[in-house]
Amino acid sequence: MSQTKSPDKTQDHSTNTKEEVTTSHISPWLVRLVYPLGRYLVLPFYFGKIEVKGRENLPKDSPVIFAPTHRSRWDALMLAYAAGRDITGRDLQFMVSVNEMKGVQGWFIRRLGGFPVDPKHPGISSLRHGIELLEKGNVLVIFPEGDIFRTEDIQPLEPGLARMALHAETDQPGLGIKIVPIRIHYSQPVPHKGCDVDIHIGSPLSVADYCHKPVKGCAEEIRDDLRQALQEIGD
Repeated sequence: MSQTKSPDKTQDHSTNTKEEVTTSHISPWLVRLVYPLGRYLVLPFYFGKIEVKGRENLPKDSPVIFAPTHRSRWDALMLAYAAGRDITGRDLQFMVSVNEMKGVQGWFIRRLGGFPVDPKHPGISSLRHGIELLEKGNVLVIFPEGDIFRTEDIQPLEPGLARMALHAETDQPGLGIKIVPIRIHYSQPVPHKGCDVDIHIGSPLSVADYCHKPVKGCAEEIRDDLRQALQEIGD
């Protein structure tokens, strides 16, 4: 974060640029409409068998980051199917790549708790908003690979997830943030009608266990352990 400077009377304030503030919003009526529609109509109609394993690993009340693999634009609905409000009683709020926040999909994501981030050059506002959501005890969904990949190999993870989790946990010691690895597997590289889906929810990582060295070292340790967990789920 940039340091706050004292006001300068000679400064031309008309040239200042105001930082864009990132926000997110959950539309209660849309959640009540979309989740049941997705669970009982859209997903069963389009896909074949959808199997969810590991729901017992979902934390009940602590701040949570769901860290799923990213293989299709269907993934957000799959997360809601596996662990949405009608399953856990908790709303999901998505940190979503800017290139996925377009068109009809983007309209829905914004009203279902989603907010944009540039995975290659994340802005301070997006990261700050993610930290605020965690400090308020919410469930945050971050795709740690940063983009959609059509391979089953786990890609190198972006650093933002680990850094946000560590900043929130160190700002409020005892917050108890958990990171839940989730692997979404489609029976086809590009899902088509009739495709089967397996969703595996792994054991959560406790962020407090990593707060024992400078943030950079802790973040690298979380990334390594999370990537290993994603690789091992479903094997």
